[in-house]
Amino acid sequence: MAPLRFSANLSWLFPELPVLSARLRAAGSAGFEAAEVAFPYAEPAEALARAGQEAGLRLVLINTPPGDQEKGEMGLGAVPGRQAAFREGLEQAVLYAKALGCPRIHLMAGRVPLGADRAAVKAEMETVFLENLRHAAGVLAQENLVGLLEPINTRITDPRYFLDTPQQAAAILQKVGRPNLQLQMDIFHWQIMDGNLTGNIREFLPITGHVQMAQVPGRGEPDSPGELNFPYLFQLLEDEGYQGFVG
Repeated sequence: MAPLRFSANLSWLFPELPVLSARLRAAGSAGFEAAEVAFPYAEPAEALARAGQEAGLRLVLINTPPGDQEKGEMGLGAVPGRQAAFREGLEQAVLYAKALGCPRIHLMAGRVPLGADRAAVKAEMETVFLENLRHAAGVLAQENLVGLLEPINTRITDPRYFLDTPQQAAAILQKVGRPNLQLQMDIFHWQIMDGNLTGNIREFLPITGHVQMAQVPGRGEPDSPGELNFPYLFQLLEDEGYQGFVG
């Protein structure tokens, strides 16, 4: 069994450093060989690529742009009426991924619109998401990139997020049916929504392209106080043959 490979999630680590390029250098100095970041778009891609190379880091994951955060947007993939903006953001993400040598892009689903009832808009949002994902799969395939779907918990972190369980994400992936779209497993979110981590990890790992984790409930580092047993979870991932990165 190959040992797990870890990447530093620079959206959360080294928060005392204000710019991403400095966080890349800090991650390299701390011994990481890989890094990921949600939104790299505030800094030029070329400068970030140079900082990563100088730090000896591989960039392994970025997100599509969040949209208009002042209006409460957090991703656009499933948001009705924002299809054109999603596709523009996807193009920007692809440009950054190519410049950074980053093979994976998290295709953010986004939030249920303010004032809307989740059950009432679920079918429409899924239809929009499926259309956008099919378009994204084609764009990403041309560049040999992988798109990821990440369920985010709606109990604590983001009550309006559209995609909130691995079961929902897996069903959508099956409907899209594109091999370069995979699941992003964030064990923090999965524990909060469903628990049953051993069963869910074993069930969904075959369609998983990236793993993230943080302690529950405080979302701290694995050695911070909380309810997750990380030595067990790390061993489970190894035993199940996971070959990707753990953020």
